[in-house]
Amino acid sequence: MKFTLLGTATSQGIPVIACDCPTCTSDDPRDKRRRCSALLQTERSTVVIDVGPDFRQQMLSSQVKNLDAVFLTHEHNDHVIGLDDLRPFIFRRNSAMRIYAEQRVLDEVLARFKYAFEFQAYPGAPRFELIAIKPGDKITFDGFIVEALRVFHGNLPILGFKVGRLAYLTDTNRVPNDTAEILLDLDILILDALRKQEHHSHFNLSQALEFIREVQPDKAYLIHMSHLLGPTKEWSKLLPSGVYASYDGLQFDI
Repeated sequence: MKFTLLGTATSQGIPVIACDCPTCTSDDPRDKRRRCSALLQTERSTVVIDVGPDFRQQMLSSQVKNLDAVFLTHEHNDHVIGLDDLRPFIFRRNSAMRIYAEQRVLDEVLARFKYAFEFQAYPGAPRFELIAIKPGDKITFDGFIVEALRVFHGNLPILGFKVGRLAYLTDTNRVPNDTAEILLDLDILILDALRKQEHHSHFNLSQALEFIREVQPDKAYLIHMSHLLGPTKEWSKLLPSGVYASYDGLQFDI
């Protein structure tokens, strides 16, 4: 089973449009970051977590040919606005794409992509099968199980996901105690770390490192970075042993 980070940036991506800061002008490939998304693959099943504005290019770069389902962490544009680009997979399989998310998020999908649900839909429109899930649910695919976890993005309740001994938590600034208990004894924790300054709805770097110390995974990788965090070669020097700066295309064997 392979887990791939398709994108590791916050909502504006890196480089940010019209920005000439040291991060955005860096020639380090780790500082070229698309919006957050992740891919889980076995020989028989492929699912993706979040479908943002870079989804089309992420699929082309990863040479993904088939997709079985999509999991959404929450409804913000940088995590859902690429749903229309699922059409090639939908046409290829000639069936609706399964979208797993909380009911509130599915309602937003229905509102933003209303044309996909019309009774007499345009022939080229996507087709979605909306499947409501909640924290604690475990969705079984051919070869693996995806477990939904409750975390918070500011005051917004969103989902993280756990597969085997790997957990993926993006857009997070608070993890309830019952979720933290599930995260004990992980091989890999992938965690939000937006910038060095505090933020109202994301872990900053020091908060992310503190949470990692609490749950003590074997390894932790930071995602959802802003250009304000600085060039990777600089801020990654601050990381303790076992904690790493992620980058687009980073792949794990589970």
